[in-house]
Amino acid sequence: MAFDIEMIKAVYESLPSRIDAARETVGRPLTLIEKILYSHLHSTTELSAFERGKTYVDFAPDRVAMQDATAQMALLQFMHAGKTRVAVPSTVHCDHLIQANVGAKRDLETAIGANKEVYDFLASVSDKYGIGFWKPGAGIIHQVVLENYAFPGGMMIGTDSHTVNAGGLGMIAVGVGGADAVDVMAGMPWELKFPKLIGVKLTGKLSGWTSAKDVILKVAGILTVKGGTGCILEYFGDGASGISCTGKGTICNMGAEIGATTSTFAYGDQMAEYLRGTERADIADLADAVREHLTGDPEVYENPETYFDQVIEIDLSTLEPHINGPFTPDKAFPISEFAQAVRDNGWPEKLEVGLIGSCTNSSYEDITRAASIAKQATDKKLKAKSEFTITPGSEQVRYTVDRDGYLKIFEDMGGVVLANACGPCIGQWARHTDDPNRKNSILTSFNRNFAKRNDGNPNTHSFVASPEIVTALTIAGNLTFNPLTDKLENEDGEMVKLDEPVGLAAPPDGYEVKDAGYQAPAEEGSNIEIKVNPDSERLQLLEPFEAWDGNDLIGNKLLIKAKGKCTTDHISMAGPWLRYRGHLDNISDNMYTGAINFFNEKADSVKNQLTGEYDSVPKVARAYKAEGIGSIVVGDENLGEGSSREHAAMEPRFLGVKVILVKSFARIHETNLKKQGMLGLTFADKSDYDKVQEDDSIDIVGLDSFSPGKPLTVVLNHADGTKDEISVNHSYNQNQIEWFKAGSALNLISKTGS
Repeated sequence: MAFDIEMIKAVYESLPSRIDAARETVGRPLTLIEKILYSHLHSTTELSAFERGKTYVDFAPDRVAMQDATAQMALLQFMHAGKTRVAVPSTVHCDHLIQANVGAKRDLETAIGANKEVYDFLASVSDKYGIGFWKPGAGIIHQVVLENYAFPGGMMIGTDSHTVNAGGLGMIAVGVGGADAVDVMAGMPWELKFPKLIGVKLTGKLSGWTSAKDVILKVAGILTVKGGTGCILEYFGDGASGISCTGKGTICNMGAEIGATTSTFAYGDQMAEYLRGTERADIADLADAVREHLTGDPEVYENPETYFDQVIEIDLSTLEPHINGPFTPDKAFPISEFAQAVRDNGWPEKLEVGLIGSCTNSSYEDITRAASIAKQATDKKLKAKSEFTITPGSEQVRYTVDRDGYLKIFEDMGGVVLANACGPCIGQWARHTDDPNRKNSILTSFNRNFAKRNDGNPNTHSFVASPEIVTALTIAGNLTFNPLTDKLENEDGEMVKLDEPVGLAAPPDGYEVKDAGYQAPAEEGSNIEIKVNPDSERLQLLEPFEAWDGNDLIGNKLLIKAKGKCTTDHISMAGPWLRYRGHLDNISDNMYTGAINFFNEKADSVKNQLTGEYDSVPKVARAYKAEGIGSIVVGDENLGEGSSREHAAMEPRFLGVKVILVKSFARIHETNLKKQGMLGLTFADKSDYDKVQEDDSIDIVGLDSFSPGKPLTVVLNHADGTKDEISVNHSYNQNQIEWFKAGSALNLISKTGS
């Protein structure tokens, strides 16, 4: 039987009446996205035909999920919310703090010892507040959610950008910062700007080397890393119906890489089969009874241009396998064009490491298709010329594929099976290399490939492809190899060609696991005491941020003018810094250390206007803070792209940054800034970015009349005595302005209890 089945029953019982009311109010047929959104309006929200891309709406998600790196800060904040128990089903998953080094067993043992303080804290807080706890080794949050908690037509939020993976089971699942999670766990509404809708019509059928991964790699190339911002993608069409449930999850997972709020698919037979295969037949039965409400209305799919803001069409029958990268997940190449792109750009042709698995591609289907290629290496006397790692997504997947002999196939090929954790995908990788300064190439089936993300090395060219393509190129050891057309020389000197991959969507003998790694919370947790050592370097209790003093922000120093791509990895790196995710002071020492300073083209080198000397970004910020001087960060397009990590907003807030002024924001980062009581502003005229000078002292004026839709004024006071006044925009509604005034959204909750 499924978790939280009574909650799911209640959702399905209310669907017909809520959808009928929404259809009548809107006055037209509804997309699946609209059905789920309108059926999850918060009780305080009046039903209306909301304006896409403009109207802020309060929703009531069904559940919350948190991974261990972000859960620390989320739960430290929740402890200040004055609640005795979470208001909705919530879970914590220990997947981010396990470093990949030598192999699953030893790496897990090392992590449990090294992170005992954090794991004990998370387990005790979960126990106290009624939160389900998934122990280290249980699996990656998104795969565990798909296997246990996701359900068609539901809504959930999670403190990780790839929460969107649950769209593979027909959910609206959205990545958020910890403060948003606190709101929902405290019983408050969750606010989201009503999204624009992108329809992706899939025709034809996947075959041969092409997989579900190639669908999203193609979409990323079409929409780019910011093309989905403020939008939800709905996949439909005959082609969508034929994709496995876990394949749908892969497509939705990488929707985070185009900035999309989330992505989803209509309920169908593949989802029903997956639910039954993962011992949730009760949910499948409930979903079957309301199937008409778990898909868009027929008129929508017959004339999609009428109902979506944008429509993309992809013929799966002609879709080629793709490889995307390096350094950005939207640089897309069909495999027939990739070898030439490698040569034209001078990217290192030698493939040093191939890595498969992660939350994006670690399903039974992924593993079996990749294993069918790996077995050919043995059968056809081919030796893998690159290192090879395999990261299972959950203990259930790992146990099952091990039982069925697939892990041995990889090991026979020379592969190393890593722990059921994020590992190299998020920089938790003790990579073995003889020269870290050498330009090199790796190929993964992960989702994100920003510079330095996997191994901390700016010289690593990271590319993304499907598990089967990764496996094939790992055997070849060269990025220019095309398994669809090229041959390889085996140990006998013969030229052999790899056959097309074959796989199974589900295990013929069913899934099996001895210990899934779940720990249920205490029935009553009021007597459980949460202790945090005041001398700990890993955990630190939070102090509320100061409220706005009612005055304009005058005399702030420019901290950094970031040039080009500035993701959350640039703002608050992961990798070794994950150990400080529960200690705001310590982790703030990585703030903006990866951002490139416009004025000297260097990372972590900015001018201290008090001394005239250059120093690291956090040190300069601390120097300004010590003198009671605020600072300002200026950025380029899509600032904050990538992870949902709210540390990228909390660290600047903690170190005295008052304003982040940019050409444009990524959605989650902008919301996180607002939640922490900061000003996130955008240039009304993007060319004004060029007016910001290195020695500027900057004023923000007009805050006495700070109101929705009304621009503010920024005064750039230059060192030569001249000044520029520029107009800046914001997207704050009245409630978000109250967060700013109170010093943070949490301050407002603590003060008013609402």
